[in-house]
Amino acid sequence: MLWFYSDGMLPTGDSRLVQIVDAAVADAARRAGPWLLCAPGCTQCCIGVFPISQLDAARLRTGLAALDVADPQRAAALRWRAQQSIARLVPDFPGDPQTGALDESQEALLEDFANDELCPALDPATGLCDLYAARPMTCRVFGPPLRSTDPDGNNGLGVCELCFHGAGPEEIAACEVHLGTEELEAALTTEAEQATGLSGNTIVAFALVR
Repeated sequence: MLWFYSDGMLPTGDSRLVQIVDAAVADAARRAGPWLLCAPGCTQCCIGVFPISQLDAARLRTGLAALDVADPQRAAALRWRAQQSIARLVPDFPGDPQTGALDESQEALLEDFANDELCPALDPATGLCDLYAARPMTCRVFGPPLRSTDPDGNNGLGVCELCFHGAGPEEIAACEVHLGTEELEAALTTEAEQATGLSGNTIVAFALVR
């Protein structure tokens, strides 16, 4: 496996994962039609802290390195937002504030942690993501119906609260995202962890200031 180095190592196979996921989401969006209201400037999914893998973190750092070249001023502003975010989050961070690693036994606390915190990759002036092409998997699949399992083991379809208003269960199910990338993503995450020496989940802000 070859690696691209940029403040973190990203498996070359990540481009294949991104392509598969983006194609699956695009297909679900086509089936959803007007039910899906996601559009540039809608920032509902950019508010609140959530866990990301070390593969996501490496992708974000790669995207930030590219932004350093393309638009140094935007990159500097993004890093400043990330630093400010960490300063606000550190006192109650459910993990190691030195490394940014989340404590797996406390990840459930994220449900009630920093729910009003803007993602540092979001440019508040434009309402757009400065690292859109490098965004985490959670961001890529948000919006269309995605099957997941809650802490109690119940399986269901989750959708953005702004979308599918008036749609019935069958209409929502007909727009489900079909990924089938779990094994590929897990393998690439393991490789990213081995290459960077970091393990477990983190959050966007810590990924961008490492």
